[in-house]
Amino acid sequence: MGFPIMPPSTPDLSGKMAIVGIGETDYADDYKAARAKAEGYTPPTPESLTKLAFERALADSGLERKDIDGLTVSYLYGGPDVGDVARDLGLAPRFQQESFGLMAGTLPEVCGAIAEGKCDTVAMIYAVATRSIGRKFGGQVFGDDSGAPASYYYHNPWGFSSQAAHWSLIWRHYMERFGKTEADLAEVAVQLRKNAQLYPQAIMQKPLSVEDYLASRYIVKPLHLVDMCLVNDGGVCLIIRRSDMAKDTAKTPVGIAGWGEELVKRDKLQTVVRDRLRPQFQASGQQAFDMAGLSVGDIGHFECYDAATIHLINHLEGHGFVEEGTGLDFVKAGGIATTGKLPTNTAGGMLSGSYMHGWNHVAEITRQLRHEAGPRQIPGVEISMFSLAQTDRVHPLIFTRGANA
Repeated sequence: MGFPIMPPSTPDLSGKMAIVGIGETDYADDYKAARAKAEGYTPPTPESLTKLAFERALADSGLERKDIDGLTVSYLYGGPDVGDVARDLGLAPRFQQESFGLMAGTLPEVCGAIAEGKCDTVAMIYAVATRSIGRKFGGQVFGDDSGAPASYYYHNPWGFSSQAAHWSLIWRHYMERFGKTEADLAEVAVQLRKNAQLYPQAIMQKPLSVEDYLASRYIVKPLHLVDMCLVNDGGVCLIIRRSDMAKDTAKTPVGIAGWGEELVKRDKLQTVVRDRLRPQFQASGQQAFDMAGLSVGDIGHFECYDAATIHLINHLEGHGFVEEGTGLDFVKAGGIATTGKLPTNTAGGMLSGSYMHGWNHVAEITRQLRHEAGPRQIPGVEISMFSLAQTDRVHPLIFTRGANA
């Protein structure tokens, strides 16, 4: 399945759709059960995760099944088709589709469907049984008879057989250019673990120190085990509704204020490793800010796709929250803590919270903007931003507390 077609970043769509319900599965409980492998344990399936996430989102929204007239499903590693899901959940949507699994492009696509009048209220469901099926990242051989490592979205001539292989090259270049060390990067993992300890369903709760980080094994030198995202099972459901209908829902709506997209069109290795996608961050971020009528200084909470620690720094610097080369100093000074200057990945992100391909980040944004994040709540936060970066594109999204009618 290809990437979704993102609607233009036009101001007339800003705030016209809102998140009115969220549901997540029990990440930490499922992870512990999977590792314990107790007698009689039954691993979750995409179907079971789908049902739980949807039922929780529906209850959270205060809506009824008959109110849901749109449905999208995202299963990166296999799952039921959208028609079967609709029947299993007791829905009769007039709009339904199977969508790409990563969050940032999928949400604007749904907003576009609502704006076109295809539906009014969409349940967006994502589920993966990543751990249960034994999904591995890196080293696989598939796709043809050459015996070459899987390219994924990399290029075999570079010798990359995994995501971590090119992430390590990004970090090595950063180290050499800005004079940073592994201990400096450790601060990212350490702070995200502290953030995760404030969220009961974050998977990694054990305290982490710089010394612990340095003692952990290398995955691809100079990146360590705790530089890498988790591998876990889970499901997320977001219910999106026209903002003029959001008054009927139970919670404060979270407006979808802006989005953007910028692709890597050439010089991929140069752009990804040396430039660290800065041109794409800047261009796509400006699209989102212009659509929302906001600027980088308005953002009070930031969530970013932290598949590895160095990515978080790329996001911070790429979008202009801090100057290039100063991101690690910002983190070390407490800048991304829940009480910091720019609270970031406040539920632990994908390194300590849960690896839900960006969907958990948007769920956390929703909690923060509703002001119901408990001990990690950012006081008075009104505007949040999510950023997803891959090796060939950057997608940012901007959200507000409340939405335009």
